[in-house]
Amino acid sequence: MTGGYMGKMLWVDLTRGTIREEPLDETIARQYIGGYGIGSRILFSRMKAGADALGPDNILGFISGPFTGTPAVSGTRYTVVAKSPLTGGWGDANSGGRFGAFLKFAGYDAVFFTGISKKPVYLFIDNGQVELKDASHLWGKDTYETEDMIKAELGKDAEVSCIGPSGEKLSLIAGIVHLKGSVAGRSGLGAVMGSKRLKAVVVKGKMKVPLANEQAVKDLRAKCLSTLGGHVEVLRKFGTTFTTVSSIEAGDSPVKNYGSVAATDFPDASGISAEEVASRTERRIACYQCPIGCESVMKQGTGEYNWPAGSYRPEYETIVMFGSNCLNTNIDSIIKANDICNRYGIDTISAGSVIAFAMECYENGVITKKDTGGIELNWGNHQALVAMTEKMAKREGFGDILADGVKVAAEKIGKSAAEYAIHVGGQEVPGHNPIATPAMGTTYLTNATPARHTQGSEEHHAPGFLPEINKTLYSGRGEAHKKGSNFQHALMCTGMCLFVNMAVPDPDDIGRFMHLITGWDITTDELVTSGERIENMRQAFNLREGIGLQSYKLANRLLGKPPYKVGPIAGVTVDEKTLVKDYLTAMHWDPVTGKPNRKRLVELGLEDVAKELNL
Repeated sequence: MTGGYMGKMLWVDLTRGTIREEPLDETIARQYIGGYGIGSRILFSRMKAGADALGPDNILGFISGPFTGTPAVSGTRYTVVAKSPLTGGWGDANSGGRFGAFLKFAGYDAVFFTGISKKPVYLFIDNGQVELKDASHLWGKDTYETEDMIKAELGKDAEVSCIGPSGEKLSLIAGIVHLKGSVAGRSGLGAVMGSKRLKAVVVKGKMKVPLANEQAVKDLRAKCLSTLGGHVEVLRKFGTTFTTVSSIEAGDSPVKNYGSVAATDFPDASGISAEEVASRTERRIACYQCPIGCESVMKQGTGEYNWPAGSYRPEYETIVMFGSNCLNTNIDSIIKANDICNRYGIDTISAGSVIAFAMECYENGVITKKDTGGIELNWGNHQALVAMTEKMAKREGFGDILADGVKVAAEKIGKSAAEYAIHVGGQEVPGHNPIATPAMGTTYLTNATPARHTQGSEEHHAPGFLPEINKTLYSGRGEAHKKGSNFQHALMCTGMCLFVNMAVPDPDDIGRFMHLITGWDITTDELVTSGERIENMRQAFNLREGIGLQSYKLANRLLGKPPYKVGPIAGVTVDEKTLVKDYLTAMHWDPVTGKPNRKRLVELGLEDVAKELNL
């Protein structure tokens, strides 16, 4: 096998309790890179259409990338893939930390699970030795307890990726937690893991990832580290919280369930600023071999809200979703809500969105104090926010209604609740407003994982890498969005962190790392083509499940319809139809359904996909 890969995958049949090894095909590795690239190819080929996302036929995969566990700058990430129970289509979520690297050190590039276990189990991989172990004593434990108990059993060098009670109880917004706060949060994949009665995947290992030219990889790493941009120091100090106040003031962040703007309803965001969070921070931590170390853990909470020392710092998305989105200025309540979500295993973006949805329903009389069990879900009521977050995490009382996300909650509540459910295709919208950042509108509506803020791009720090766009126009952005998005797909599938990529001035360095790690004679253009192949693969997965782009809609309040009257985004209305049409044209996709062009699929080596879709 080429460098960068261990050359082996595991397949675990949880129904039968059997485990088998399978070689990783080098052609698939080169064409789909890793992460959700390899995952999309495998799931499309081996999973039948219409499989129940919470049933035995859904395939759940944990997949590394060729950079993961190598000296490549911030080769830290791994991806979890499956059919999403939240959207009914393609699902993936990724995380940093140490798990991805140690999956490879344990001897494998990926592990896939099928079936449903009769009893709770966890998988343990130790330097190529693999076994399913009983997890009955772990079932019902939160993610903090689970990790501590497994490390007590297997050693402190065990890396644990697990679910909490929310995943066990099949909350459709449940995520998968590593290191008590590094979360693969989106797509509801924690519920898939819970449906399989798989409590955790645990890895230990000391194997070395092979490199085609180890010294040259280290030299390129040194070169990239010497050119890291100035924003690195801000990330080291504050993480993504450094953008909170400026993003709220600029109209990028959600205010009042995306129904208002800061100038009207949230004029002072200082209470949830980076400085407020930093004053409660204990120490900085880093993912495997990351040169930035943008994450931190908290001092113990000592005021109204108590959280343990070592609890992960909430980042930008969590802060604005539980903060400005709920008109909440109490940072301690947000830290506590973040701790609850990490402990029980819930996506904080979805959780904050659900709380804001419930508050707007409460404001408009769609639900009452009787429905909520006495919790007064008024805007800005931080005690109510924390109390309902905990009920949602435990699926208790009205929290049981909210635990499957805003779309399902609105269907259960009825009346006018759907008007306040801000989602695309079932996935809650993250903390970036298309009115302020039009590229987000394109991405939210066209990506195979709808409403995903870590996908799509129309700009790059390297001048000339992407086609120029006129930011005053909605037309003419399609080619830039296509190339930027496809490059980003490739990069994410390598296992590199997006933050480090933003700090590396030369995009060709990604191709150079691929060449030096794998030995392939590979170019940046080939990586971009791989990204296009990967997105066509994910799109084909959705289409086979009956999900065309006509299924995706953005709420009018995310498009400036009607336009806001004050603030930086006053008077702005997003022409989403032009944005989407230009992108689909560039991708060779049908402008209504999003079906790919057969000729282009064949050029990408996807003739079998075209046949499957009857193109």
